[in-house]
Amino acid sequence: MITGGPAEKPASKRAYVRAMFSDIARRYDLLNSLLSFGLHRRWKRFAVRLAAAATGGAALDVCCGTGDLARLHRARVGRRGGVVGLDFAGPMLDVARARGGARYVQGDAEALPVADGSFDAVTIAFGLRNVMRPDVALREMLRVLRPGGRLVVLEFSRPTNAPFHAAYGLYSFAVIPLLGRLLSRHGDAYSYLPASIRAWPDQEGLAAWLRDAGFARVTYHNLLFGAVAAHVGTKPDAAA
Repeated sequence: MITGGPAEKPASKRAYVRAMFSDIARRYDLLNSLLSFGLHRRWKRFAVRLAAAATGGAALDVCCGTGDLARLHRARVGRRGGVVGLDFAGPMLDVARARGGARYVQGDAEALPVADGSFDAVTIAFGLRNVMRPDVALREMLRVLRPGGRLVVLEFSRPTNAPFHAAYGLYSFAVIPLLGRLLSRHGDAYSYLPASIRAWPDQEGLAAWLRDAGFARVTYHNLLFGAVAAHVGTKPDAAA
């Protein structure tokens, strides 16, 4: 349930992000495409390839938004496979359900409403920063994977190239909030992003979070000078 209205600042980060996503749900894909210069979709295709769900397999997309990544999973697993998209913002799921391609469930990443060992692959794209307890969410993703299953975390990160880091900072802290506000017609759209980026770990830091959660063979791929990174972790065959 959304707490707070247009004139009231929500009491928590989760309520704020939920309200913001609810207000821009039907413009979310357009905003992401414009603000990433069309790269958002390409990065998600790469994440699905890394997740490596086979035909007939089962995949879960956490913080699925409007379901574009869930539909990419569906194309890989085929009709015999199963795909679930999960998000905490109801209006996002309304858009996703209208587009189809998966079963969509409302819930929080820190308490996934699915059984242990249900999936061969789990993805979360640009959503881990928006959960209250990323460490708990990662352990939940480990729980719902089958032994040998893969988690792919696609996230913004701190660029590895110094000149690009400066340009990225200017774009993230000034341009994105301004364009988000103008394009979405919502005053707070993307204004949470600068603080989120400042607090976010670098690529190795996020890899350490995956290892601490219990994932094995953790690797990451730097994309766009490291401003975006795709992390891959595998559930051990003998996970506790």
